[in-house]
Amino acid sequence: MAQAYMTETGSGGQGPDRRGTRLRRLLTSLRTDRGIWRRGIVLAAFSVVLALVMAVHAQIPNRIGNLGSLLETFLPWLGIAVPLLLVLALFRRSATALIAVLLPAVVWVNLFGGLLVDRTGSGGDLTVATHNVNADNPDPSGTARDVAASGADVVALEELTTSAVPVYEKALASTYKYHSVQGTVGLWSKYPLSGAGPVDIKLGWTRAMRATVTAPQGQLAVYVAHLPSVRVKLEAGFTARQRDKSADALGEAIADEKLPDIALLGDLNGTMNDRALNGVTSQMRSAQGAAGSGFGFSWPASFPMARIDQIMVKGVEPVTSWTLPETDSDHLPIAARVKLSATAS
Repeated sequence: MAQAYMTETGSGGQGPDRRGTRLRRLLTSLRTDRGIWRRGIVLAAFSVVLALVMAVHAQIPNRIGNLGSLLETFLPWLGIAVPLLLVLALFRRSATALIAVLLPAVVWVNLFGGLLVDRTGSGGDLTVATHNVNADNPDPSGTARDVAASGADVVALEELTTSAVPVYEKALASTYKYHSVQGTVGLWSKYPLSGAGPVDIKLGWTRAMRATVTAPQGQLAVYVAHLPSVRVKLEAGFTARQRDKSADALGEAIADEKLPDIALLGDLNGTMNDRALNGVTSQMRSAQGAAGSGFGFSWPASFPMARIDQIMVKGVEPVTSWTLPETDSDHLPIAARVKLSATAS
């Protein structure tokens, strides 16, 4: 005789009751786990140290190998440690480590969370761009065309060689009627330039210049600068003494500027976080920080890790800021659109 077998409802499967039972068992095991607060002490200590390093980075001294500036150059990347610490804390089933990892997470968000918000706008009077074209660029003509294709009204180029200058001049002539080259930096503009000349940044040769751009909306003092390179050496640390000296000289020149609207375009070989650039950054705003989206890293072009190329303004309202596509340089070009104070609302 055939027999019917019936499965009792709720005796297995993956229904809500089953999941609820598993959750209750997990919570019970955690409550009865006496080691949950004792495990992960080392992870917790590392989290606290990481939070402190980020929070007091400006107090880390530069006396030994410019350690503070080196840290500040790559400061955003310390945030990578946060999810790693979180995973390790979960693996160790450590409540202490889980709570401690909140500290560096909060500090990082406080420092850089605003950069993750899209602050770009619309409108503006002028589009400016800057690019370290690389002295060893194999295709200067193509690089010039790529930058001009951005639609920028004013373009600054750094690391120009004597042999490459005529190539850039020829490639940009049809788009930019006005230009001036001073030493290894140059400025190209769709609008008239006046007062173009070198700026002394205490190097002994010219790597900075200033010119007035007369646009329909008003005049803009434009500074172009390529501060000295820095090096990381095992025996000397982060060698940046000449860069720091030049940054101070550039800051003094900008502070003495008579025009109210100022833009600084160039490769500063340092980020906005680097306290060694305070002579400049303390009196100017970063276009990327005010009106960009994301960090806007520009170097190295193959895998950007830091924004050492800068567009900074004073008396000018940044509207939007962005990074341009890669060229044959080891830097990415960057651009921004700004509103002059004469037309700012």
